[in-house]
This record gives sequence, C-alpha cells and structure tokens, in this order.
Amino acid sequence: MHDVVIIGSGCAGLTAAIYAARANLKPLVIDGHEPGGQLSLTTMVENFPGFPEGILGPELIENMRTQAKKFGAEFKAGVVNEVDLTRRPFKITAGKDTYDAKTLIVAAGASARMLGLESERKLLGYGVSTCATCDGFFFRGKPIAVVGGGDSAMEEANFLSRYASKIYLVHRRNDFRASRIMIDRARANQKVEFVTPAIVEEILGHGNGAVDGIRVRHAETGAVREIKLDGVFVAIGHDPNTTAFRGKIETDANGYLIAKNGSKTTIPGVFVAGDVQDHRYRQAITAAGSGCMAALDAEKFLEEHEGQPASASFESDSAKHQAVAATPAATVESA
Repeated sequence: MHDVVIIGSGCAGLTAAIYAARANLKPLVIDGHEPGGQLSLTTMVENFPGFPEGILGPELIENMRTQAKKFGAEFKAGVVNEVDLTRRPFKITAGKDTYDAKTLIVAAGASARMLGLESERKLLGYGVSTCATCDGFFFRGKPIAVVGGGDSAMEEANFLSRYASKIYLVHRRNDFRASRIMIDRARANQKVEFVTPAIVEEILGHGNGAVDGIRVRHAETGAVREIKLDGVFVAIGHDPNTTAFRGKIETDANGYLIAKNGSKTTIPGVFVAGDVQDHRYRQAITAAGSGCMAALDAEKFLEEHEGQPASASFESDSAKHQAVAATPAATVESA
C-alpha cells in the first residue's frame, strides 16, 4: 500500500515526488515509457530558473531524481498498462506488477510526433527539436526548417523568425490545417518561405553530429531538392500518454486529461500534472509547478481522509466520475 503513486518521471513527476517525499509520504514513481520525459532528449536548457549558464536536460532530470531519492522517493521501471480507479485503494498495473495507491498523480506527459526518420532520431537534440521556445535561441542568424501544417507550425515559424535568418516551412500538402489568420501571418513574414507540397526524406548531418540540411521530395512531381540549413523543428503535434486512462478519467477531445481546481480530476484522490494535461505551455517550469500543485493536493487529500478506510468505494459515484470520458482522442494536429 502506497500513500502516493506517481506515474511519470519527467519534470512534473519528479517535482511531485520531491514534494511528496518531503511530506514523508514515501511516494512510488513509475518511470513510464519515456524515463525523464522530453527533457531527457534535450541538450542545453537555458530557461529553467536558477541556472544562469544553462544545464543539460538529462543532467537537470538526474539532479531532480537524486533529490527525490534523497527524501525517500522510490522508483520503479515500467509502463502503466492498466488502472482501476473505481475504488480506493486504486490499482495500477505496470507489466506484471500491480501497486495499490491511496492517491494517484498522473504525470505521464505527452510525446511529440516525429517524422519517423532514422536521421531524425540520431540528430534529436543536436539540431533537430520539437520545441521552438526551448531551442530557438540557439539558431540566431542561422537558416532552419519548420515541418508541419497546423497552427503550431505557423506559430513556431513566426516565433523562430526572431532568431533565424531564414525559415523554410515544409508541408506535405498545399493546403493546411492551420487557421487562416495563422497562415496569413506566416505568409506575411519575409523570413518564411513555404516549401509545399514537399516530404522530408532525410535530415542531413555533419560527421560531428549536427544538422547540415534536409532532402525533400516534391509530393506531386517527385523532384528532389536539398536545402542547406542548421536546424529542423518538427511541429506536427503531440500525443498525450493517456491510453491507460481513456474512459476512466475525463479527457478533452484530443485525449488530454482535464484538471479542475488546480490538479484535481473528476475522481477524488486522482491528480494530474505536466504535459499530460497541458497542451498549451509544455515547458519544464510549468510542468514542475503543476507537479508541486499535485503533490500538495494529494497531501491535503490524505490529511482530510485520515482515519477513513482506504477501501472506501467510489462505485456509487462511478456514473458521475468515470462515465465522463471523452470520445477516443482526435489528433491534435497533423502534418
């Protein structure tokens, strides 16, 4: 029996673990399928407070993990594939292991959609990025590409024009999912050149592991073109890691868990934090802040329910709390 089980080990989950552990709740953290979250795939982080010279993403995550362990947090590797939230204690299944929890913090994050190229995987964090806010500063005066056709791609192209000398906006079709106003803003930006309909076939790299350019194929004529540039921003959307919670916790139309009154969900004792419920900001600092909120809310919940049997059933409220799930998640954006 655990007072607190935390699903996810990114900024949100680790911050929740630090706060819960300092409250002597001895939290159990289940790493998830991306241990460390998206920061573990990031090189230099320069916008996290307290590090004026910046810090490597994996180093920041390891420091937070060490801090949580210092206060008594326990970590288990594994991916949660099933949860039973109909009664307390909640049951969480990860592989062959099952854990009982008086409270649950879901900080499973969201995974950026990728193009699926081997070169993209190798150069992720070395010129290939999924976060303009995080990495745009590193491309001052350099040409870059933004891949995508939704609002995020248009927004990132405009944002990155503050830094980059040139932005190639690459999209596989001539039409876009983005709103008309966002398309018009991007087209009006003198630094942005639309490359459509084009498919990125390869991200070209130096021998020292840095982006050198991209190879694109015209979707209609098949003509191949190489574009010299220094960075590639993939902006084709994110998928929240909520498969195990579909139909059990309320989600929005895109599958993101819904937080109410801080970090609370429609199920008493279940809290959410980080990118699993945030499709707007998606920053390390906002994830950490929401992780703090979730831990404090869990601590307060446990105090208020002290002396009550942990097995108190929520089944009488199941129609209210668990029949609220949205329909299967729609895509947030599409390339």
